[in-house]
Amino acid sequence: MKKNVGSIDKIVRIIIAVVAGYFAKTHGFEASWVNYLLYAVAAIMLLTAIVGTCPIYSALGMKSNKN
Repeated sequence: MKKNVGSIDKIVRIIIAVVAGYFAKTHGFEASWVNYLLYAVAAIMLLTAIVGTCPIYSALGMKSNKN
């Protein structure tokens, strides 16, 4: 897969992942669907930042990197 996530986009995704993980961990929604949703958002954002490819960007033909 071609990389379509730029460096600023990666930083924003990592920040979102940290914030979502923080809220899921500290606000204790006690096995609520909100807790699972926040962990899923954190995992997806972190994974796409590390890999450098976003499937939604690919489907829409978008990219945030310069290449």
